[in-house]
Amino acid sequence: MNNTPAPQVRKAVIPAAGLGTRFLPATKATPKEMLPVVDKPAIQYVVEEAVSAGLSDVLMITGRNKRPLEDHFDRNYELEEALTRKGDDERLARVQESSELATMHYVRQGDPRGLGHAVLCAQPHVGDEPFAVLLGDDLIDPRDPLLARMLEVLATAGGSVVALMEVDPAQIHLYGCAAVEPTGDADVVRITGLVEKPDPAEAPSNYAIIGRYVLDPAVFGVLGETEPGRGGEIQLTDALQKMAADEELGGPVHGVVFKGRRYDTGDRGDYLRAIVRLACEREDLGPDFRAWLKGFVAETSAADPAGDAAGI
Repeated sequence: MNNTPAPQVRKAVIPAAGLGTRFLPATKATPKEMLPVVDKPAIQYVVEEAVSAGLSDVLMITGRNKRPLEDHFDRNYELEEALTRKGDDERLARVQESSELATMHYVRQGDPRGLGHAVLCAQPHVGDEPFAVLLGDDLIDPRDPLLARMLEVLATAGGSVVALMEVDPAQIHLYGCAAVEPTGDADVVRITGLVEKPDPAEAPSNYAIIGRYVLDPAVFGVLGETEPGRGGEIQLTDALQKMAADEELGGPVHGVVFKGRRYDTGDRGDYLRAIVRLACEREDLGPDFRAWLKGFVAETSAADPAGDAAGI
């Protein structure tokens, strides 16, 4: 690995300009990032993750109809005053929490041309510094600090770092996929190639890219010259493939293999499972909710003996 210390990462970029078509009609007027996961919008979990890793300067890439994102991380003086008059300090603290989390910035992606284009929109804010990219559909359990580990790898290896997870080979067509070679660290691999959503028969591995990146600023120059790829969009995966193949473009590309808890809120079924899992683990909600869930499963199983819990 490169022995030259990498510059400190201070900024996080969160692309949030997607239309959320998989959740229609709920997302017709409500950004998908604002859909609640128990009692917080999904996007707040992502901002909290960035802050917990030391990145309190957050740029959100938004689009039309995304104003509620800005409102959520802003002060709501009328609501705060109403809660203050009622003496409801607990809810007041929860309302104020989101507006005090980080220094928030916003820029619009006027033309939704893919993740690579969304990242390119961050260039004026990021400048010549390495930065993190966190996708809002992936929630990482705070007990498994993936981003912090990626920052550690960047500090020693330089270049860029991508989060990887082993998936069922039959599912690799849903992800970007990495060709890798081992390093001296069990959870770190050297990425030698990347391909966006390959056919399972042609995939170089079952290492899938999940929504966390720590990128060298050289990626902006590469993205600027990257032609639209899969889906007619500018793919971040394509730019990283160029950087992995030619270190002169911005250093090596490494992957951190994540084996922790990840919740995918971009899929309706996984979104519901994420809510159930997180609700079950809450101290204030978990005991009563788990008891109800056990009763519901028993009742459903009795009504349909041929079924199972997966068929609820």
